Parts: sequence; C-alpha cells; structure tokens
Amino acid sequence: MLNLKTMTTGAAALALMASAAFAETVIRVQSVIPAQADEVTMLSDFAADVAALTDGSVKIEVLPAGAVVGVQETLDAVDSGLIEGGFAWTHYWSGKHPAAMLFGSPVAGAGVGIDNIAFLSWFQYGGGKELYDRLWDEMGMNVKGFMLQPVGPEALGWFKEPIASMDDFRKYRFRTPPGIPGQTYKDIGVASVAMGGGDILPALEKGTIDAAEWCCPKPDSVFGFQKVLKHYYLQGLHQVVVNADLYINGDVYDGLTDLEKKALEVAANASLSKSMSYRIYENGKALKDLTENHGVILHDTPSDYFSQYMEAAKAALETNAADNEFFAEVWQSQKDFAEIAVPFWAGAQTSNANLGRAFADSLK
Repeated sequence: MLNLKTMTTGAAALALMASAAFAETVIRVQSVIPAQADEVTMLSDFAADVAALTDGSVKIEVLPAGAVVGVQETLDAVDSGLIEGGFAWTHYWSGKHPAAMLFGSPVAGAGVGIDNIAFLSWFQYGGGKELYDRLWDEMGMNVKGFMLQPVGPEALGWFKEPIASMDDFRKYRFRTPPGIPGQTYKDIGVASVAMGGGDILPALEKGTIDAAEWCCPKPDSVFGFQKVLKHYYLQGLHQVVVNADLYINGDVYDGLTDLEKKALEVAANASLSKSMSYRIYENGKALKDLTENHGVILHDTPSDYFSQYMEAAKAALETNAADNEFFAEVWQSQKDFAEIAVPFWAGAQTSNANLGRAFADSLK
C-alpha cells in the first residue's frame, strides 16, 4: 500500500525528472556584424530551427556586434566562456592559424577551381568537416564550430571609372579583405587597404580609398556604396567561397544532450542550403534595383585580372603550406578533391553559365 511518504518521494522524483526533461540552455551568440545584416537574419532563422528541433530546450539568443566584447575579441570570448557563442567568418581568425582561411575564405577557390557549391561537397563528403573539427584544437581554442552560411563568388567591387585592364585597376586605393586575399592584391600591385565593413562608405566619401569590395549586391547596397561609386564588377577571385560560422564554447556544447547536438547539426546542414537559396534571390533583387534605380553600371571584369590574381594566389598558398603542416594537410585535401570533382563540375557549370547568360542578354 502506498503511504504519504512514498507518494511524496515519488512526486518529487517525477518533478526532478520533468525539470531535467525541460531544462533550457540559452546560448548567447555575439555576431561580428550589425543586427540588420542579412547574415543575422539567416542566423536567426537557424536559431528558430534549433528551438523547434529541441522543443525549446536550446535557445540561441543573437547579440549584435560589440554587445559584450569587441569584434576582434569574439572568438577568445567564446573560448573563455565569457559568451556562449559567436558568429563570424572563420578567416577572421587567420592570425590564430593560417588554415582558418582555407575554411572561411579559400583564396581563388583554393587555387584549384573550387566554387561555393563544390566547397560544400568537399566539406560534407570530401573530408573537409573532419579537418574543420580539428582546426579548433590546432588553434588551441575550446570551441565547437558549425559552418552555416556559404556565399560566393563575391563581386570584384566598385570603381569610380570603368577599368579595362589591370593597369587601370592599379590606379586605385582598393578596400580588400584582410589576410591572404588582401595580400594577394598587394602581390599583383594593387594598393590594398583592409578595413571593416562599417568603415568603407565613410572612407570612400572622405577619399581615403577610391574603390572597394565588400560582398555582393544586397549587402553592398545596404552599406550604400552606390551613393559614391557607379561602376560595378561582379566577377572576382579573392573570395569565390566565403563561409560564416557559429562557434559554441566547448564546455557548453559538451553539456548538451545527444539529441540537442544532433539538432544543431541538422539545423546547420539546413542552413547551408537555405543560405544559398536566400542569397541568390536577395542579390538578384538588389542588382536589379541598383541598375534600374540607382544608375549603377554593370561591367565584366578585365580578363588579365584572372590570370594575374590566380598566379599570385597559388604562390601565397604554397608559401603557407610550406610554413605550416596543418595548412598543408587541409590544402592537400582540397587539391585531392578538386582533381576528382572540379573537371566534372566546371564542365557542367559551363552549361548553366551559358544558359543564364543567354537569358540575361535577352533582357538587355
């Protein structure tokens, strides 16, 4: 027969079980970009997927850039547990390890023709994810990373006047990304100036720089480059592939259940696809608006840019591979993948490019 003590003990145990079952983990993720950016919109969509998949047991709270620490301190803050999570482009941390560039922004398609879709094939099925998971230990960071948002190829950029050759290009002080992509521009004689996205328009207006790149039509138009410059070139090699990632403190991640960890993985894989889909349509709308309503003139990039930039990029990759064993291992993996996948994918993409070009030309 049950007595009051037995019933009370049983009720308490059930309450503890229920409490454990509905325990909530809040992961504050500080972004390196403002809250209105498209990347944050997509990050919030990822957070909603995680909440739905875990029935609310894991909640991701997105914080804007600088909310807790400075942009450059974001990864260190995640490592130390000051914030539970961070969101950035992994090549931002190339100063901690040069191989970060091969995951966040492999210059010139890693020098072996890998575009943004082929990169995902390498990452998901060609051994890239296993190497990515090792990157954080190579850095000495207590971090679990999730690749979320591929984009690319990024536009070559914005200019005051049309450029017909690299000789024209070299006349300009040009905003570039940091690290190897920017250094490669210097190696081919371009006056490369690295700066954060929020600083570009003021620098253009003041004349500190007179040409610039950031990303793609939608993000570029949000920054307002069309107010100052009107000549726009879509084809660039410096960031054919770019990935924005989520970083979670290792102890926080280890404290999650297996189901919650799987939910993060599934939501991240969904984000890889959803982000590409989102970008294509949003950039298409933005480019149409720029050319039809803001006087922006679209040009093809000069042909000599491609050969000169590619040659310099390969030299930079070879130098880093000679200096760092893990960099060399990651790059070799990308080269091995490219030997198999790129001849097929490049050939197949030629049909897609010609098909799209034919339709785009008909609109003119």
